[in-house]
Amino acid sequence: MINAAIVGLGWWGKNIVQCVQGKSVKLRFVHGVSKELDAALPLAEAHGFTLSDDLERALADKRVDAVVLATPHSLHADQIVRVAAAGKPVFCEKPLCLKRADAERAIAAVRKAGIAIGVGQNKRFWPSMVELRRVVASGGLGRIMHIEGHYSNENSGLHFSAWRDSPDESPGGGMTGTGIHLLDAFVGLGGPVAEVTARVASFRPGHDPRDAASVMFRFASGLSGYFGLVRASPFYWRVHVFGDAGSAEAIGETEVVIRSCGGKVERREFPKVDSIRAEFDAFADAAAGRNAYPITPAEMVNTIAAFEAITHSMDTGKPVSIA
Repeated sequence: MINAAIVGLGWWGKNIVQCVQGKSVKLRFVHGVSKELDAALPLAEAHGFTLSDDLERALADKRVDAVVLATPHSLHADQIVRVAAAGKPVFCEKPLCLKRADAERAIAAVRKAGIAIGVGQNKRFWPSMVELRRVVASGGLGRIMHIEGHYSNENSGLHFSAWRDSPDESPGGGMTGTGIHLLDAFVGLGGPVAEVTARVASFRPGHDPRDAASVMFRFASGLSGYFGLVRASPFYWRVHVFGDAGSAEAIGETEVVIRSCGGKVERREFPKVDSIRAEFDAFADAAAGRNAYPITPAEMVNTIAAFEAITHSMDTGKPVSIA
């Protein structure tokens, strides 16, 4: 059992605790860090962990084997470096960072310390996405040529906080909320991105925002792709991979549709899983040295490199190449 500290007990931090504590057989929280101690105290008491107001206190806690970061995006890089310097495995909520240079700095610190790192991309653990990656890796779709995707949800209005409305913390419309999940899926399936062209249309700023974004991709491998996202619209998820022998489409959490040459269509349904608990179990395995985390450090950096390029393209209205 990995004893972890969680830093940040806002909406998402609370959600992590409720999904993991007493439910995972591989990880539990023994220490929580929050700047709002009075607000966090009921959660800490209900789930039986120590509460403090500073990361250093958690790092000094001899019980703590690993650290989970559920903090504002701009803090991630420096916090990862601090945790790595303490020699403790670190799990960071998405996005890992907002700039490629920060992601490279964070990963370099983790590699120097020889510790495991995980990133909060729970859609990777959806049964539909696990099957989609399996089908693509099997070669059954032939030569892969193109990837499409879409992700919309209503979280931006339902779980608003002031820092999430800051363009410095949450650039690119809904990219830090929904688009980053699609971007991770694209990098995981298609490899590094070479060029992006992105647009965002805003219909209402501030609390409960309304905007729509679209991104076109050219991958280093030669694949093409595009995805769209909308804030806020009822939940919808789709990632579709096209090859010259067939295509495979993940729809929502549990459905995959396979289309083969000749008109054959097959629908596969899978039981739903708790993807948040699954990603923390995977992190616990990595922290304990049992298995590597399923998202590689190189993929983490490639995702943030593409993320930074997308936000820059949205700002300039021009294509952006990624070295």
